[in-house]
Order: sequence, then structure tokens, then C-alpha cells
Amino acid sequence: MKIAHLCLSCFYIDGYSYQENELVKQHVKDGHDVVVIASTEVFDEQRQLNYCSPGEYMGSDGARVIRLPYRRGLPLAVMKKLRMHPDVAGLLEREAPDVILFHGLCGWELLALKRYKARHLRARIFADSHEDFNNSARSIISKHLLHRWYYKPILHRVKNSLEKVLCISTETMDFVQNFYQIPPNQIEFFPLGGRILTDEEYNALRISGRARHGIDIKEILFVQSGKIDRAKKLIETLQAFSKTPDERFRFIIAGHIHEDLAADVDRRMINDSRVKFVGWQTADQLHELLCAADVYVQPGSQSATMQTSLCARCAVVLDDVPSHHPFVHGNGWLLNPQTSIEGVFEKIAEKPGELALMSTRSGEVAARLLDYRVMAKRLTAPRP
Repeated sequence: MKIAHLCLSCFYIDGYSYQENELVKQHVKDGHDVVVIASTEVFDEQRQLNYCSPGEYMGSDGARVIRLPYRRGLPLAVMKKLRMHPDVAGLLEREAPDVILFHGLCGWELLALKRYKARHLRARIFADSHEDFNNSARSIISKHLLHRWYYKPILHRVKNSLEKVLCISTETMDFVQNFYQIPPNQIEFFPLGGRILTDEEYNALRISGRARHGIDIKEILFVQSGKIDRAKKLIETLQAFSKTPDERFRFIIAGHIHEDLAADVDRRMINDSRVKFVGWQTADQLHELLCAADVYVQPGSQSATMQTSLCARCAVVLDDVPSHHPFVHGNGWLLNPQTSIEGVFEKIAEKPGELALMSTRSGEVAARLLDYRVMAKRLTAPRP
């Protein structure tokens, strides 16, 4: 089967483990002929957004990648918002995919799907959405000029050509239904996923990860990761952690710490030898670290690493927001006025043996909701 992933309303970054990468990898592994049609947005060596040259090459995920420039005629800053690229409809005709997944609902090139569907009635066309009110339509200009008067009319011209709109969270489902006004029967829950490990794979990564980071078998490892700014609430977490002086506890911070937090974090690490910063980790290194961990901590803004931590069988400590509710069922804590992070640390110190059961339950949640092998097949399975 020929599958096209269109990453023209989002970035596609070689060598990373975002949803786009993982679905492409799985479709290649399943034996499909896969092409990625993407913008020129990439990350530079400092992991900042940058731009590469247009062209075609074999990508790191095993699929051909075709990078398209933005159209000319208006400044680049405007075209990046309009998301217009040359001859997408013609490129789709030449590639002739049986299945298309358009990543993101915001952009002009959704219209190419309508033209393609008119010529290829048997083609299956999906779009996914990561948009919600936490990350989109937050200013008056963005909400009205871009989303209400530009992106939404485009989507409504195309929606009858889409089999489903796949939403990564319950908050995204609300946004797509209530703001974009897509009917509920056209919306499906399609969360960011992960790779489900066998017991042998998990145990091997757990042993190697704990050895690499010097974690004893009797110690309890907490991990917080990502691009850490104030919204991630790392300082509040470390402050609460320091109030539970359990010598079995270890806390590893992985990722990039925003410069306005760095001095405060350094001071707290000096005052508490149980806390360590390991810097930015590759996808494989982070996966190993999460398998080594007992508890993944995310008290602030949302991150895709949460799903990865569930696949690595971590108990979780998460902010109590609707998008987290499907993933917490006896395998962790949701932080709210009744449940503080300080209280969670105290409970774990009192009953550390409960973490083993939570680990098992996280693995069960991941297997049920987050397996990319299953999610990839949802796009290619026969129509019901």
C-alpha cells in the first residue's frame, strides 16, 4: 500500500521520535511504500527551529522525504502562517497514495486533499490535530484572523473528503468539535503513542539505564525531562522533593533548562546530592532513562514524554488536566488542590512497594491506548 504523510502544517524532524516519525517508521516496518511530504522546517544543532533546503532524500525513518519550499509572493513570516507550498496537488497525483495522513488542521494545503479525493474516490484520507486552547488561538489575532477566518473555512471545504479527524487528546477533541465545528462522528481519539516493550526488552533497558546513572536496586528514581521553563514547575517539584529527605530517593533532570531557571536549579542540586542533571538525551537515551525510572514527574505543562514514560512502565505524577485523565488509572497521581506533589513524595516514602503495581498498570494503559503498531494499522485497516 502506498502511504503519504503530509507534514506541511507541522515540522518533520529526522532523527527524532515525534508522532510523525513513529508512524512513518511503523508503516515502513509494516512493508508499505511510504513518502513524507514536508515543509523545510527542521531543528538546528541547538534544537531551535530552522530551515533546510528543498529537495528529496531518504529519511532516517526509512521513507522518502520530499521537502517543499513555501510559495513566493509574500514575506516568509506570512507564508509560514498561511502554509502555502507549490504544486502539492500535482505531487500527490504523481505519488498516487492509497492512504494520506495530513498532520495538523491548520494550512492552505488541506485543499489539495479535496482535489485528490475527487479524482481518487477509493483513497483514504485522514487528518490529525494537535490543536487545543493551550497551544492555539491564544491571542485575538491568532484566534480570529488565523483560526476562525482562515484555517476553519479551509477545513470546512475539505472535511467531507476526510474519513476521520484524529485528535491527540480530549482537549483537542473539544477544540475541534466546539471551535472548528467538526461533527463528533468524524472525530476520533488518537493519542501520541509509544513503543510497547516485551518484558525482556524492558528489563534489559532498566538494568542498563540504572547502571549508567548509578542507581542502586533499592533506590527510587524520579525523572523530569524536556525543555524546562517555568511552566514545567521544576522549581516547585525540587522544593517539595527536598522536604522528603528519604535517602532511597534519587531525582534526575533530563533535557534543556531555561537560562532563567539554571542558577536556581544549580543551587538546589548543590544543597541536595540526590538530584542530578544529565542534560539533553537522545531518543534512545531518554527511553533507557525512563525504563530505569520508577516515577515520571510532570506537574506543569504537557509533554509527549508522558506517553513515552507510560510505555516505559513508570508510575506518573501529572497535572490534573482533562488530557491526562485517560492515562491515570491506579498508576499514579493527578495533582490538584486535594493532592499536592509534596504529599505524593510522602506517600511514596511511606509505601514504596506500591510502585511495582503502578508500574504494571502503566504498562497496561500503554498497551491499550498507546501502541504505535496498533495505531499505524488504524490507518490501513479495511473500512468498517
